[in-house]
Amino acid sequence: MEFLRRAAGRPRTLAVFPGAFNPPTRAHLAIARAALAHAGEVVFVLPRVFPHKNWEGAPLEDRVHMLDAAIGPDPRFSIAASRKGLFIEIARECRAAYGRETGLYFLCGRDAAERIVNWDYGSPGAFTEQLREYQLLVAPRNGPYEPPPEMREWIHALELPENCDGVSATAVRERIAAGQPWEHLVPEAIADMVKRLY
Repeated sequence: MEFLRRAAGRPRTLAVFPGAFNPPTRAHLAIARAALAHAGEVVFVLPRVFPHKNWEGAPLEDRVHMLDAAIGPDPRFSIAASRKGLFIEIARECRAAYGRETGLYFLCGRDAAERIVNWDYGSPGAFTEQLREYQLLVAPRNGPYEPPPEMREWIHALELPENCDGVSATAVRERIAAGQPWEHLVPEAIADMVKRLY
């Protein structure tokens, strides 16, 4: 794991937020801020390889600049790049960087949780085994996520202070391409960068 910005100290609990951030949105920030109720630090992780999509859009360096500007000076936020993209792979990179004593929560939205829980990891029960290494905090996205009964011990709802339905990086890109208003979907601090890059 390569840190591009790192919070001081070592938190007792870390919230890991993997994503493409292409570009970062108001929803990304709302999820990260809500996670601070559960963790002492949030690390935004940009995988260099995605398991379910190709790398498209802004280069990694520009996404890092946008994230850094969006989160501002808050000392509880870090930014890192990982070598691979599966949660278990990122979790192991985090273990190497933060140590075994730090508890791990992974942040995602309902749509991502459904994809992650149902992914074919090559053997039955593989994802349940992964949940012994980290837990999930799942933000509502067009409704709450209902985890399978056998996973409820490790998958928790993340309450957001605002409704973020319809706020996504895809929506930003589609609105820009269609010439529709999009500025309300991204943090104000990065609007000029988004306009230049997309």
